Amino acid sequence: MRYRYSTGSNGKFEKKAIIYTRDEHGINFADVDSEAVGIIKRLKGAGFDTYVVGGAVRDLILGKKPKDFDIVSAASPTRIKKIFRNSRIIGRRFRLVHVYFPQRIFEVATFRSLKDGHTSNTFGTIEEDVQRRDFTMNALFYDPEQQIVVDYVGGMKDIKSKLVKPIINLSEIFTDDPVRMIRAVKYAAATGFSIPLNLKLKIGSQSGLLEKISPSRLTEEIFKIINSDKAAVIVDLLDKMGLYSYIQPQAVQLMKKNADFRKNYLQSMANLKGSENQRGQALGSLFRDYLETTAEWKPGAVDNFKEIFHTVRSFVLPMNPPRFELEHSIKKFLTSHGITVKRALPRPLKEGEPAQDSYKRRRRRPPKKNQETPVD
Repeated sequence: MRYRYSTGSNGKFEKKAIIYTRDEHGINFADVDSEAVGIIKRLKGAGFDTYVVGGAVRDLILGKKPKDFDIVSAASPTRIKKIFRNSRIIGRRFRLVHVYFPQRIFEVATFRSLKDGHTSNTFGTIEEDVQRRDFTMNALFYDPEQQIVVDYVGGMKDIKSKLVKPIINLSEIFTDDPVRMIRAVKYAAATGFSIPLNLKLKIGSQSGLLEKISPSRLTEEIFKIINSDKAAVIVDLLDKMGLYSYIQPQAVQLMKKNADFRKNYLQSMANLKGSENQRGQALGSLFRDYLETTAEWKPGAVDNFKEIFHTVRSFVLPMNPPRFELEHSIKKFLTSHGITVKRALPRPLKEGEPAQDSYKRRRRRPPKKNQETPVD
């Protein structure tokens, strides 16, 4: 075990981080994505400290092979873009870089500062960046080249103790971003870690803050949940902690009234297989049991698709999935009941487009050479 020192506010050297070696952290290098390693080597070769960060490091320490590898670097987005031709800068308020490979996309972020608090969108140092992260288990930095883990916040100890512990002060963590409550419960359920009593109490007293979260952010969170292989466990704990009612309120109402619905709903989640899910399967798990046991619709009527679509969309609110994804999931559900839908909902008209062209567009072919064009 080694330590990292830097100059403190008093001008003296202070111990800032613990550095764990390969024998101490126990990460199997074979579980680290080779393309992620290549990105880090190139950025380090250009003179920029760069690490794997977040959930990937946590999973590696727990002996799991991560699905995604987030990378953080001292390099600015424009510099990263110059180093990787197979990349592009995304984001408006805080820019990130996506590095593209044939089968994968890697997100590379720049260290953020604390200049404007924990929601700052300005670049900073690794010491500032770690203080912006939500929980200690997700704030470890892994250097695959040296095979070391850098720990500024005691994250390694908390992982070994199986605890979900916040980095940001409890008086600020959820007022800054209420979605962190969902993440705390999600991490606990997915890892089997415990949520300390003080954190549980804070979640219970501030859960109402989730009411102001936009549908787009809630949609993003529920998509992450249903596309994981721990969806049933996560939803079950979110419901018990009183948070799922802010994500899928109508489903929670039915679960309270009908124990069988709750059992079937969670079983639909349990049947999901993460990244191996067939298209439409994950989204369908949110409404399948509702349509089969509660909603009124006519299984034999193909023309009833529009009504079913609006019934489902209303049921999954405030979640607002892409229209084409929801249509596909509903058609998949109907197909499983022996109903074939030849055509889904008409696409919305563009401004000034005549109604008769809304379903099908005909392209007028130019007249063939030497063929007269008829005159009206």
